[in-house]
Amino acid sequence: MTIRVLLADDQALLRGTFRLLLDSVPGIEVVGEASDGAEAVVLARSTQADVVLMDIRMPGTDGIEATRRICADDALAGVKVLILTTFETDELVVSALRAGASGFLGKGVEPAALIDAIRTVAEGEQLLSPAATRALIERVVQEPDPEPAVMVHGMADLTERERQITSLVAGGLSNAEIGQHLFISPATVKTHVNRAMMKTSARDRAQLVVFAFDAGLPRLRP
Repeated sequence: MTIRVLLADDQALLRGTFRLLLDSVPGIEVVGEASDGAEAVVLARSTQADVVLMDIRMPGTDGIEATRRICADDALAGVKVLILTTFETDELVVSALRAGASGFLGKGVEPAALIDAIRTVAEGEQLLSPAATRALIERVVQEPDPEPAVMVHGMADLTERERQITSLVAGGLSNAEIGQHLFISPATVKTHVNRAMMKTSARDRAQLVVFAFDAGLPRLRP
C-alpha cells in the first residue's frame, strides 16, 4: 500500500528537498505541498493524505493550529500528523501533541530515519523520535496542561491490565518490551493498547502517552 504524504512548510526549498527524497522511495508518494497551516488543512481533505509532515512555525495559521483542525475533523480521522521542528525540546512540541499530532522529529533527522518515521506513524505504531522521547516525557511531566484533558474521562473504563500497559507505554517501552516484561505476547500487548486507545479516545500511541500523563498514571519501567 502506498503512503500518501502531504508536505507543510513555509520554506519552498525544504519542501522541494523532502519531495525529492520521498518520491524516490518505493511505497511513498508526495501528494501535495502547503506553505502554511490553513492550506495544509484544505489539502489534507482534498488529497486524502495518510501522513502530513507538518512544520510548527509557519506564517498565518501555524502548525499547531493546523494539527488541531485536522485532528478534530472526523472526516480526517485516518490522517496522521508528524511534526517537524528545529528544536526538539521546543515547548510548542508538547502543544502539538496535545493538539493531536502522532509524533515529532527534529529537522536535522537523517533521511532513513525520516522515512522510517513516516512509515511507522502511518501504521499507527511507535510515536516519537528516539532522540527526543525522553525530553518530551520530562517536559510533559513538569508542565502539565493547565486545562482539563479531554481524554481523562476514559480512566474509569480501563481495566487494571490496560492501566498497567498504558503506564508502560508512557515509560517509553515498545510492545515487544512490554510483552517481555509481563510475559505475554506482543500481539496481546497490542490488543490491550488498542483497547486503551479506544476507551480514552486516543487517536494513536502518542495521544495515549499524553493521556497517561494527564491522568496521573505512573511511568512504569522494568
